[in-house]
Amino acid sequence: MNKRKIFVILLAIFAILYSGTFVFMDQFYTSQEVEVVASASENKQVQQRLKELGYYAGNIDGIIGSQSIQAIRNFQRDYGLTVDGIVGPNTLKALGLSGTSSYTSQDLYLLAKCVHAEARGEPYVGQVAVAAVILNRVESPEFPNTISGVIYQPWAFTAVHDGQINLEPNESAYSAAKDALNGWDPTYGCLYYYNPETATSEWIWTRTTVVTIGKHVFAI
Repeated sequence: MNKRKIFVILLAIFAILYSGTFVFMDQFYTSQEVEVVASASENKQVQQRLKELGYYAGNIDGIIGSQSIQAIRNFQRDYGLTVDGIVGPNTLKALGLSGTSSYTSQDLYLLAKCVHAEARGEPYVGQVAVAAVILNRVESPEFPNTISGVIYQPWAFTAVHDGQINLEPNESAYSAAKDALNGWDPTYGCLYYYNPETATSEWIWTRTTVVTIGKHVFAI
């Protein structure tokens, strides 16, 4: 075998090994990417939530690849979170996937009724936000410590005063109430909300605005 043939064979072997090294590195990099949440089950929940919110259009397969990571980053950017593509506690909470509920079915029903009465014309995230405000009040020492106490506090909600609280909640209101009970808070802890087009209280305008969702301004 002449030197030229030996050189060609060695060059081919080197090319195969060189290519294989990069395949291995690509696989290694991908394996690091998928470790952004603890389990495939949680990954699917993240993908499902991102799809519901319009950030993700891929398969709900529990595999966090580049498409899922980009969706996570876009969500984090829009919600004022650290944009790192990692689903940590703050991102999970913003997605509404971190909480556990100790509320009763009656609490859920009443919360859904209030959401329906107060925000049935709002976008879904705005309905969740209204429910979250109610739950934030429950946790605040400034308000009653039950959902019923908060909702029926005198003059707290227009829908109670005008009787719309008695309307039966629809499926969207139930879903929004459940999401809020599970920890999703699009308001970042707000205790108040109002429609600037109809609000008549001068006091409410003095509150610090955190976010506007649909027609409602959410404030602390």
